[in-house]
Amino acid sequence: MRRYAGVELGGTKCICVLGNAAGEVRERAQLPTRDPQATLAAIAAVLREWHSASAPLTAIGIAAFGPLDLRAGSPGFGRIGATPKQGWAHTDVVGIFRQRFDVPIGITTDVIGAALAEGRWGGARGLSDFAYVTVGTGVGAGLIHDGRPLIGCHHPELGHARIARAAGDDWPGHCRFHGDCVEGLASGPAIAARCGASAADLPAAHPVWPLVVHALGQLAYLLVVSVAPQRILLGGGVLVQRGDLFDGMRAHLAASLNDYLDIAELKTGLDRYLVPPGLGADAGPLGALAVAIETHVA
Repeated sequence: MRRYAGVELGGTKCICVLGNAAGEVRERAQLPTRDPQATLAAIAAVLREWHSASAPLTAIGIAAFGPLDLRAGSPGFGRIGATPKQGWAHTDVVGIFRQRFDVPIGITTDVIGAALAEGRWGGARGLSDFAYVTVGTGVGAGLIHDGRPLIGCHHPELGHARIARAAGDDWPGHCRFHGDCVEGLASGPAIAARCGASAADLPAAHPVWPLVVHALGQLAYLLVVSVAPQRILLGGGVLVQRGDLFDGMRAHLAASLNDYLDIAELKTGLDRYLVPPGLGADAGPLGALAVAIETHVA
């Protein structure tokens, strides 16, 4: 039986899964994200336990925070770029695992991986064009076009899009590169920096939530008028227990569109268009598993 290992390399934690082509997870391990050397060594130790002569791994898939070099044939393929994650810039993630395992190894961003998983097993099954947005340590968007990840000279970085600010909001933002981009306004660290408390600890009536809704509604609008996905799925740690924010994001999207586009997907109802991920919190680790499967069959 083919055994696939997936590694979701996140900003605060890493989740390793062992599973099969049906997306069934047999083993799971969670590790803290520390410095690159310690973190990747700990992940490799977990994978080594799952990889043996009698039961070898078929392929390894990595879904990591970015930015990443995903250009096939590039000398920097599989390296992390100028990430806000301290100490991780230019880490050769793929190279480190290739030194340890003689199996096919694939890599993509965490949000593209989650999008692939949603397309295989989750809320985007049967769709050829859709977007997965994660709102957690960072904000990112994975775009699937014609069944494949949309990657040009670089993968999309829509979490760093500059947006129209909410009226009266002049907080400078938390992104050290762009200040008040979507990530700088709506990510978990941005909310904590603005409010002095974790997003998970803030009540539903806190005044930060309309500002988060505004930023994410702007991102949804940008997605609709740029790549026109058949569906937008929004997940990640900030939203996992904040399902009440979806009605506000849908209302913001509707107001921004202002009946401009005559699109059947929008007319069926935004409650079916702008939705939580079908896989919930498992979209990330299953995304890494999907990367392993796609690497093997490519």
